[in-house]
Amino acid sequence: MFRSPDPFKGQKYESIKKDCIKRGQPFVDPEFQPNNKSLFYSKVDSDIEWKRPGELCKVPRLVVEGVTTDDLNQGELGNVWFVTACTSLAHLPKLWQKVVPNHKEQDWGPESEYAGIFHFHFWRYGCWVDVVVDDLLPTKNGKLVFCHSKNKNEFWSALLEKAYAKLYGDYETLKTGYPADALVDFTGGVAEKLDLMQYGVRQNEDDKMEFFEELLDASENSSLIIATISCPQSDVGQSGRQGLMKGYGYGVTAVKKISVNKGLQAATGSGTLLMLRLNNPWGTQEWTGAWSDQSEEWKNLSEAEKKKLGLTFQNEGEFWMCLGDFIHYFENVDMCHFVNTSFFSLKKTWYESLMPGEWTQGARGSPQNRSGGAFHNKDSFLNNPQFVFDIKEDTDTAMISLEQDDKRADKKIGGEHLQIGFHIMKVEENRKYRVHIPGEKCAETDFKQSRNIYGKYVLRRGRYVIIPSTYNPGSVGKFLLRLYTGANSSSNIRELTKEGPERSCCICIKQPQIVLTITIIKARDLEKRDKDKSPGEPNPYVEIKCEGETVKAPIKKNTAVPEWGTMATFYLKKPDTPIIVDIFNHKTLLDEFIGQATIPDLGTMEGEEKEYDLFGKSKKEKKEGTKYPGSLRVRLQSSYDLTDL
Repeated sequence: MFRSPDPFKGQKYESIKKDCIKRGQPFVDPEFQPNNKSLFYSKVDSDIEWKRPGELCKVPRLVVEGVTTDDLNQGELGNVWFVTACTSLAHLPKLWQKVVPNHKEQDWGPESEYAGIFHFHFWRYGCWVDVVVDDLLPTKNGKLVFCHSKNKNEFWSALLEKAYAKLYGDYETLKTGYPADALVDFTGGVAEKLDLMQYGVRQNEDDKMEFFEELLDASENSSLIIATISCPQSDVGQSGRQGLMKGYGYGVTAVKKISVNKGLQAATGSGTLLMLRLNNPWGTQEWTGAWSDQSEEWKNLSEAEKKKLGLTFQNEGEFWMCLGDFIHYFENVDMCHFVNTSFFSLKKTWYESLMPGEWTQGARGSPQNRSGGAFHNKDSFLNNPQFVFDIKEDTDTAMISLEQDDKRADKKIGGEHLQIGFHIMKVEENRKYRVHIPGEKCAETDFKQSRNIYGKYVLRRGRYVIIPSTYNPGSVGKFLLRLYTGANSSSNIRELTKEGPERSCCICIKQPQIVLTITIIKARDLEKRDKDKSPGEPNPYVEIKCEGETVKAPIKKNTAVPEWGTMATFYLKKPDTPIIVDIFNHKTLLDEFIGQATIPDLGTMEGEEKEYDLFGKSKKEKKEGTKYPGSLRVRLQSSYDLTDL
């Protein structure tokens, strides 16, 4: 949490600055030199001159009269996605100060302290990096070529863009991208990208409401939300329908669900308004449709009612839209979620786990063969990296982000993002080796040629395996898997690397002979055994015991016919020794035993279901075969190949 950013390319800001001041020479960055290689990978522009801010104005400053969206004007590069993300920073001072650290100390001061060096912080795959740059900037005819402020002596946006270009190799690489990706680099948040054309919100009312609730939850948790209208690069910035501008990102600054008065209900035909407030950071041009500044809808509300409902404007360029118009006119929504991992917070908190990994090619069956492609590649899918985690509550929400190593820096050699996705399956409660036969599928994402894939799921208690993969087998690359679960229970996520139990070289140690998976399906006709015969049904749970290992199934409340679906896998050294399943009734002070099933069978490779009567477990009861009320139904599957199950 308190780790300092790592110096990018090993360049340490403080030591470089001190050395430059000592030598009396401004910094010239050897890692990002003022030449065409730092500008473009596909062309040459001999008209560009690299100049320092002091050559462009008399009194250069990092910030002039505060950080505003006026500081952000895209130049010849056309990297509207990057500039859009920067506008979100401009609205949030704390985030801006995270990216631009100690900006007052960095600013131009006495000539004796000027070193021509600045630094910025970016989040890269699990850690923050500190990127230093010199202040030599691309110009033509004495003017900045790329991102710049309206104020000619303000340079924070131009220097930030240069540091970001250095992070990715050159300026041209920043020509295309997604605002969500830049926001992740600026904040360390989790990106979610929604294509409303594919999301179904325009056709299905339930999907529409689910989408609104997601926006509302994101807004209430201070997520950054940006909406855009897709268009060809040549049309970016052109006026579209109802005053909206094509290709530009609009920030969603508020999401409201509002109960309205009778007058407004009669005018709108609904007692509830689903409203979004948007901000156009590119100027004063605004939406001209329903709920625009001068529209008829506002006449049904007094100023007091507007204030009471929260329908207020905070900045010039802000406007309101109803949900229906929003999903009709906008096509893409990028969100950057800030996940609260603080244990000292009154808000919902999450437990964060970061798992770096890699898709690699290697000999078949080797640990280096970890790129099996998507699920439909039946023969190779399970060769992918596998990560196991636990849900310890009855139900819990899991947020998962799969982020691949950014390929933008490889554009000059034709590099592109891989098509990536992930698959979640429920496995045995005691699973500790790699999965070789697919388990119960719980969720699966679409595969996209995107830097990250995001999913949010409600999972029941148990053990799960996440399999991140590329769409095509044999694709290679690095990735970061981020998992967020309820903060009160760590998920214990870890990578599964072993194929099965290791065989000992010692001949005196008995080796596993068979692998068996038992699924506790259900019990029926269970009865309490307490003498006072307390009212209500039992609260049963089971303990599966095999060769010194115990696996416990969760408590099922107030039922004589519980259903579990709990699975456990055992590697049997003594296949002739039966598995024992004890059933207990959970009580406040002391749990009571209500029956035991002895399972001598191994099942088949395909699996078979069997039902067993319950008996007592004392020596006397076992000897006499004392039968208890109820029975237990299980599924048994086994193989002599220890990697089969």
